Amino acid sequence: MMNTLLSLLFVYSFIFLGYLAKRIFKEEMDRRTLTLFSVYFLQPFVTVWGFSTAPLSIKHGLVPLYYFGIIALVIIPTVMIAKILFEDPKERAIFSIAGLVGNTGNIGIPLGIALFGQDSVIYTTLINIANVFVVYILGVYIYSRGSFSIRKSLLNIIKIPIIPASLVAILLNLNHVIIPAQIEEFLKMGAYGGIVLQLFLLGTFLYGLEIKRLHLSLLIGTLSQKFILLPLVTALLLSFTDLPLLIQGIILMEMMTPLAVANINLASLYHCRPQETTTLILLSTLIFIPVLFFLVKIVHYHYS
Repeated sequence: MMNTLLSLLFVYSFIFLGYLAKRIFKEEMDRRTLTLFSVYFLQPFVTVWGFSTAPLSIKHGLVPLYYFGIIALVIIPTVMIAKILFEDPKERAIFSIAGLVGNTGNIGIPLGIALFGQDSVIYTTLINIANVFVVYILGVYIYSRGSFSIRKSLLNIIKIPIIPASLVAILLNLNHVIIPAQIEEFLKMGAYGGIVLQLFLLGTFLYGLEIKRLHLSLLIGTLSQKFILLPLVTALLLSFTDLPLLIQGIILMEMMTPLAVANINLASLYHCRPQETTTLILLSTLIFIPVLFFLVKIVHYHYS
């Protein structure tokens, strides 16, 4: 448990560095420039490198399908509720997608190793890949709709390079194309840079954060969706399956990870209240600490 907390502490030290940089350099540390660099240049590295770390096979395909199924079950009523609760299209967009997009990569993969061992890596990697498609297809469209028309929002999906990069990486993986060590190292450097920049970017948005600006209905609604509705739907769906207990535990864990930093990228990119989105991410990360203790106890009970 202590090793897990220490690992997360060191990872999230990059958030503090981002906060410190923004505090010192103020407007010289431009958030939008960092966002553009992350989304259009470094995030494709993260996905392509992720595909190169583990071979895909048909037997693993059920895991991302269950992930997509859970998201589909939750997002339909969520979008309908958003139309009732929120008049502001930007708040409606945030509520519709932010709570569904978890930090399945930066937190999910290392946490899976800590809780379930190395056997979890192939599954957490696949779930993270599925999450990338949700973020950069549904997420791009919904966040974009907070500020743009339907046509413009659809065009924004096409412009994001991570989707075609992911498709190419999938084809290479399924065809067992061997990537030379030099290129593998190149991809790894870009991926690590992308992960660090994501955390750094979150820190810059934390500077000057005003929690009181966030409407209570958006706060309670989004966090309830993340930590109550989503886990309940996941547990209910998994109870009807014959998946091994290990895989069920990994899926449930990934669904309970805090809101993804990618939410900030899209909210900033499409002018959809990035400060309020940052507040939600911060609070979900704080709430996740007691949730983590709960997860550890469950895993210990079932695997001890």
